[in-house]
Amino acid sequence: MKKLVVSVVAAAIFSATSALAADLKAITKAPPAAPSSPWDIAFGGALMSDYNFRGISQSDRGASGTVYVETRYNANPNLQFYYGSQYWAVALPTGPSCECDLYGGVRPTIGALAFDFGFIYYWYPREKGHSGDPLALFPPFLNMNVTYRDTDYWEAYGKVSWDVMKDKFAVGANFYYSPDWLKTGAYGAYGSVTAKLTLPSFKLNAGLIDEVGWYVSGELGHYWLGTTNIDPFVWTFAANLPDYTTWNIGVAFTWKVFTFDLRYYDTDLSKENCNVLTGDPRAVAGGAPSINNPAGLRSRLCSSAVIAALKFDLTAATNLK
Repeated sequence: MKKLVVSVVAAAIFSATSALAADLKAITKAPPAAPSSPWDIAFGGALMSDYNFRGISQSDRGASGTVYVETRYNANPNLQFYYGSQYWAVALPTGPSCECDLYGGVRPTIGALAFDFGFIYYWYPREKGHSGDPLALFPPFLNMNVTYRDTDYWEAYGKVSWDVMKDKFAVGANFYYSPDWLKTGAYGAYGSVTAKLTLPSFKLNAGLIDEVGWYVSGELGHYWLGTTNIDPFVWTFAANLPDYTTWNIGVAFTWKVFTFDLRYYDTDLSKENCNVLTGDPRAVAGGAPSINNPAGLRSRLCSSAVIAALKFDLTAATNLK
């Protein structure tokens, strides 16, 4: 379970000075400017106090980290093709070694509108199934929650960002769709709107850290989830998974290639429905029973959280010249 990145491409132009002397038979001409390469590479990472994806902790409320690398081809100033991968440290019920996101797409720009259309595959290597399935590696958890043996899935997405006030205020909209969310057989559709207000930078005068930029941003999203397939060891009936709304708001400070982000996350999921979506091994009894959660298990993975993250983002053309 997841989540993506943007950057600016720059080019270096070499020049030489003409020389003219009385004893030269011809003027020494400057060589032509070297054409800039349309190729670029972006890379970066982050350390986080929790990895929150669409309102739900993917690291069991613990610290996490991520790294990514993205190859870009700039066909022209208004059209970019890209593919990349991002790796997240997770603590999920199936115990994968990482969440590995493989993605690619195209980013057209039309005036103040920046679009992004693509595809992402969520790969969870070395997962361990917990259920009564003879092929599962482990029995159900102590609280009787169960998992699939394989939860890899893919999404198609479309995004747009509108730079309302150049480099000061922007709004956006995003939509992701998967026909088989976490291999449950249920569709998953996630839509959100975003806003970002960039405020005037200020002088800090603290050693190496001089001028600091900052911004306030937020997101309001909704997840529509469908009905699962029948599975004799996980879902013994076609379960209608609960939809939910999630939101976050925070402030971020930037210095050179670094960003420090402090953000509040929350959802409208009950602790019982949170357990339905997560299969949390640490969920506890005491909630209201339902058809999807007969034991009334309650999970804390979807509750409110304040998360700090330290990030860095670079591009080869801009930062490694």
